Amino acid sequence: MRTKSMIVSLVLLLAVALSACSPAAIAPSAQEAQRTLNVTGAGLVYLTPDIAYIYIGVHTEMPTASEAVPENNVQTQKVIDALKKLGVDVKDIRTTNFSIWPIDRYDPATGMATGEKAYAVDNTVYVTVRNLAKLGDLLDGVILAGANTVNSIQFDVADKTAAMKEARAAAVTNAKEQAQELADAAGVTLGEITSISFYDAIPYPVMDSYGKGGGGAMVEAAAVPIQPGQMTLTVTVSMTYAIK
Repeated sequence: MRTKSMIVSLVLLLAVALSACSPAAIAPSAQEAQRTLNVTGAGLVYLTPDIAYIYIGVHTEMPTASEAVPENNVQTQKVIDALKKLGVDVKDIRTTNFSIWPIDRYDPATGMATGEKAYAVDNTVYVTVRNLAKLGDLLDGVILAGANTVNSIQFDVADKTAAMKEARAAAVTNAKEQAQELADAAGVTLGEITSISFYDAIPYPVMDSYGKGGGGAMVEAAAVPIQPGQMTLTVTVSMTYAIK
C-alpha cells in the first residue's frame, strides 16, 4: 500500500512540474480603440413672417375712478369693434391687462403736489393679425377708434414644420460633405455613422418697436408701410464617423 501511494504522489509531482515548465498562456491583445471623425453641420432656412402679434391699449385719465372706468370701457369696446370689422377673429383678441390707480396732481409751475388726485385706467388687448397685407390699415383703424397705446409689433411664422424639416436635411447634408472633405484630406476612409445629435434654434418673433403714446403720432406712423423682413431658422447637426 505504501509503495502504491508513493507512486501516485510521484506522478502528481511530475504533472505539476511539467505544468510549471510549459510556456505561459498569452492573453489576447486588447482591441485597438476605434478611430473616429466628428463633424458639425449647419442648415439655415430664411422665413418670411406671415403673422403678427400686437399689444393695443386704451389709457384714460379722469378726476374720479367712477368716471375713468366707464369712459375707458366705452373706448376699449370701440377698439374691439374696429378690430372685428377689420377682419380679426374674436379668438385672436385677448385682454392681457386691466388696471386702475390714483395719480397725484402737480403744479406745472412749481412742481409741487397740489393735493388733488386723478385716476388712470389702462385696458390692453393682445391681438393676433393673420393677414399682414392689412396690418397698416388695421393700425390706422384702431387708432381712429380710440386706441392710444401700441407697445410693440412682433412678426412670426405660424407654421414652421416644413421649414424645420428643410433645415435639418440641409444640416445633415452639410455635415456629410464636411466629413468626406476631411477624410479625403487626411487620407482615411469613412466608415459607419456611430452617433448623431442635433439642435434646433427656433427663432423668436421679431419685434418692431412701432411706437407708444398718443394717437396723433400713431396715425402719422400708420401711414408708413409695415415691413416684416425675414427670420432665420437654424439647425445644427453633430455626427461621428468611424474611420479606417
